[in-house]
Amino acid sequence: MMRFFKLFEYAYLVIAGLFIYEAYADWRIDGSKYILYTCFAAAAIFMFFFKRNFRKRIKANKDSN
Repeated sequence: MMRFFKLFEYAYLVIAGLFIYEAYADWRIDGSKYILYTCFAAAAIFMFFFKRNFRKRIKANKDSN
């Protein structure tokens, strides 16, 4: 089960990379949506670190019991 959670952590990084790419591509062409894409990328990076911290806390709690 922990492997499944770890997979989703890295999926957030992949999604953040896609949003960063889209923000860069949109900024060069139109420049109207790049702020939205940048915010989504920041949220995805935040979720990566949040989920990672949460998973480690659950693992430590499980190991101590």
